[in-house]
Amino acid sequence: MAFLDRTARSFLLAELLSGMKLTFSYMFKPKVTLNYPYEKGPLSPRFRGEHVLRRYPNGEERCIACKLCEAVCPALAITIEAEPREDGSRRTTRYDIDMTKCIYCGLCQEACPVDAIVEGPNFEFATETREELFYNKEKLLANGDRWEVEIAQNLAADSPYR
Repeated sequence: MAFLDRTARSFLLAELLSGMKLTFSYMFKPKVTLNYPYEKGPLSPRFRGEHVLRRYPNGEERCIACKLCEAVCPALAITIEAEPREDGSRRTTRYDIDMTKCIYCGLCQEACPVDAIVEGPNFEFATETREELFYNKEKLLANGDRWEVEIAQNLAADSPYR
C-alpha cells in the first residue's frame, strides 16, 4: 500500500503543487523587502552602534574622567587621559577609541555612571582607511551632538529595564 501511495504522489507531483500553492499565496501579500539605502528598518533601543560622547544640556561634556570604561573594556580599545580643572573637577584631555579593536559589547556604556559614553543608533560608518576608525574626543563629541535626540529617546525607552 505504501508503494502505491508513494508512486501516486510522484506521478501527481504533490510536493511541487504544494510548493507552488505556497508561492502563489505569498505573491499577493504585501512585500517585506526594504529598499535599503532609501528605507531603513526599525532598530531596538538597545542597539549598539557607533560610539558617542554626550554633553549636558548646558553644553558641558558629561565625562568625569573616572576611567571605568577604560578599565572594563575587554578589548582595551579605550584610552583616557585626564587633568584637574580650576574648579577641582576632573575632565578628560584625551579620549580615544580604536574602533578596529572594539567588539561592541556595551560594557563601557554600562560602566559609565553619568551616561557619557553611549553606543548610538548609527550603524553606517564604513570607512576607506583604517585611520578613520580611530576616534578622538572631538569626533566622539560631534557624534554625540549629531545623535543626541535619538540617544535620549533610546535611553528613555530602555530606562525601565536598567
